[in-house]
Amino acid sequence: MGHNVVCISRQEGALAPEIALAAAEQLGFRLIDEDIVARAAVEAGVECEVIADLERGRSALVRLIEEFGAAGMGAGYLAPIPETGGGAQPAGRELRGLIRSVIEEFAAEGKAVILAHAASLALAERGDVLRVLITACREERARRLATTLAIEQKQAARAIKQSDAGRADYLKRFYGVGAELPTHYDLVINTDRLTAEHAARLIVAAASPANVGKSSIASS
Repeated sequence: MGHNVVCISRQEGALAPEIALAAAEQLGFRLIDEDIVARAAVEAGVECEVIADLERGRSALVRLIEEFGAAGMGAGYLAPIPETGGGAQPAGRELRGLIRSVIEEFAAEGKAVILAHAASLALAERGDVLRVLITACREERARRLATTLAIEQKQAARAIKQSDAGRADYLKRFYGVGAELPTHYDLVINTDRLTAEHAARLIVAAASPANVGKSSIASS
């Protein structure tokens, strides 16, 4: 049998959403992303925004969009979640555990490409999981972000830097990872020169039955 679950970790601007979608389509798997937030929110009995904000930790991109006056993102949406709960709202620590349990539930259902949420770390002990990191240099990621949001290159570069810092903080808070390493993954793909379709084909090839049990780290 091949890998039953593919976990794709992402750096902002590295094309991970496009790659995840293409890989899921080629494998015939479900694409799981915001579904994790939605299911965790239902199980916790809180708004989806509460779970999402816990993960983001007021991410750089949210701040950037807020600066541009995006509607519907007020101070309440961006407020930090306390570590100790009050009333009926679960504590931040409980919500983190819930996110992890939801990731495990989706993995148990199988045939899924799970995007983000540090699923590669949450499912590190499972033998049927292919752990993938999608990366690119900061300059290229900033260029893509600037194009997507129609903003200045300097603003995009600042957002990328802050996003990377927020991601590092997330990994440390949730999983105690002080320094992310290539060895946390089975496959590392650099999209500086690769298209999303090419990267997806690499993932599909690595997830095939012939490659089960073979650890590979590719940077192209």
